[in-house]
Amino acid sequence: MSHQPSPLSRWQFWIDRGGTFTDVVGRRPEADGRFTLVTHKLLSENPEQYKDAAVAGIRHLLGLKPGEPVTPAQVECVKMGTTVATNALLERKGEPTLLITTRGFKDALRIAYQNRPRLFDRHIVLPELLYSRVIEAQERVGARGEMIEPLDEAHLKERLWAAYDAGLRSVAIVFMHGYRYTAHEQAAARLAREAGFTQVSSSHETSPMMKFVSRGDTTVVDAYLSPILRRYVDQVASEMPGVKLFFMQSSGGLTDAGTFQGKDAILSGPAGGIVGMARTAELAGHEKVIGFDMGGTSTDVSHYAGSFEREFETQVAGVRMRAPMMSIHTVAAGGGSILGFDGARFRVGPESAGANPGPASYRRGGPLAVTDANVMVGKIQPAHFPHVFGHAANEALDGDVVAQKFAQLAVQSGRSQEDVAHGFIQIAVQQMANAIKKISVARGYDVTRYTLQCFGGAGGQHACLVADALGMTRVFVHPLAGVLSAYGMGLADQNVIREQAVEIKLAPDALPGIEATLDALAATARTELERQQAGSSTAVVHRRVHVRY
Repeated sequence: MSHQPSPLSRWQFWIDRGGTFTDVVGRRPEADGRFTLVTHKLLSENPEQYKDAAVAGIRHLLGLKPGEPVTPAQVECVKMGTTVATNALLERKGEPTLLITTRGFKDALRIAYQNRPRLFDRHIVLPELLYSRVIEAQERVGARGEMIEPLDEAHLKERLWAAYDAGLRSVAIVFMHGYRYTAHEQAAARLAREAGFTQVSSSHETSPMMKFVSRGDTTVVDAYLSPILRRYVDQVASEMPGVKLFFMQSSGGLTDAGTFQGKDAILSGPAGGIVGMARTAELAGHEKVIGFDMGGTSTDVSHYAGSFEREFETQVAGVRMRAPMMSIHTVAAGGGSILGFDGARFRVGPESAGANPGPASYRRGGPLAVTDANVMVGKIQPAHFPHVFGHAANEALDGDVVAQKFAQLAVQSGRSQEDVAHGFIQIAVQQMANAIKKISVARGYDVTRYTLQCFGGAGGQHACLVADALGMTRVFVHPLAGVLSAYGMGLADQNVIREQAVEIKLAPDALPGIEATLDALAATARTELERQQAGSSTAVVHRRVHVRY
């Protein structure tokens, strides 16, 4: 008879896989029944040392050798946020995707709303499309459900086979009024699966809301990213057979690895930081905080005044998306933001050195970055920075190469090395302060009445400068600020968000129908939580109605 170890005697791991560093917080069981939190930080990409940083971090804290399996006897669960989907979207490295849409709407997502963010640009560069091929299905259902043209299944099946033979395996299905009248999308999805497509995203399941363009874009994003995400999830799971694996969603809640979708993964990592920020701020007695999460690649700023702020329609990397996301404003100023001097002015970002090669001090031949400027002025002491650099991943930051590179800039600009470094830091600080103004002052909040909560690996180096630039008088730094996004994974709840469009006029006689719809959505969400073994008896249901007038 086998003995299943008690959860109290096993580890938990909370992980944030960022663009530059992967942070690991381990909850280690002690002999007296208590727990100790231990942390580890390592480069997200170090191909000479490990295949995946998250698994390598877990093995390090468990004392396992490379390649040794992580077992359920050792680990109760792993809760994780990842930038895999975000990076795939930014770099356009998702799965080649087929779009199936109603005949006559082949170019609707390309035309979209014809927005021109830069009105006077004469040469407009449109974002690269996520789908690589389009099938126009011979079908049409009217706005009130009338059958204008039945779905020609034979015609669609023939073209699906041709797309499959061309190597496509992911498909997004978006029909006119398909969110409300789903029969044709369901039939098309069945045909796609019969043809062998492994990823089938239908708009009535992915984004069951009105507006063809945003519904279509969200469905395409899901089809484009979900296969990439699934491969990563499978890779991690294969290294930890049997261990429960949860991922952070953009909405700020955890979900079982098997239900993690591409459309919900865009802000997976930063969302953990917001949860960690809110929970720790409340415990410390700070009711109103501005989140300042500065990592290696970018800085995320957020507003919290007692409840999480979410956006239900947003644009990421030139792609419109309609999925619940934490309200986060991102600016391309992180520890890895590349420093430049064109002979006339200093420039910080938006390009980032990332983890590979990383800043010049990372011993990989990288360019000067914000991290190097902080090394130059003494804010970062290489002896106290994680020793994860060099060929054997055990060396400190290289301060000598930083001094050499800043000496070259000093000659070009006619200033001292320290003045040059300070100048770059001030530029980065202004970029971050302006980002905070957008989510506070521009929305009518008096930022001077808030506490600036800084976290992220580079947050502490700039928090006081940013606070000074904004007139803020309080800065809160949690003991785990450097790994707060990972810590937030452990503090987050499992959640399920369900939405449905209700197109009726708001009147007293409409309320029973709205309540019935909310009850049905709540029941669906509870069922999903039960399937994930979250324990629906402890579930709390929050109901929201978005009304337009």
